[in-house]
Amino acid sequence: MKISTWIQDTVQYIWNGVSRLFKPTDDDYPKTGVQPYKGDPCDDPKKYS
Repeated sequence: MKISTWIQDTVQYIWNGVSRLFKPTDDDYPKTGVQPYKGDPCDDPKKYS
């Protein structure tokens, strides 16, 4: 009896993971688009090359 409960719990655990992978996204992020870069250029161009 414990084995059947263990098997059922294992299958349910795997099924929940698979269904979560293939369901539609539930992201609730705002659509911001491309953000421009507003940083300052480096003083020494050879410093990071």
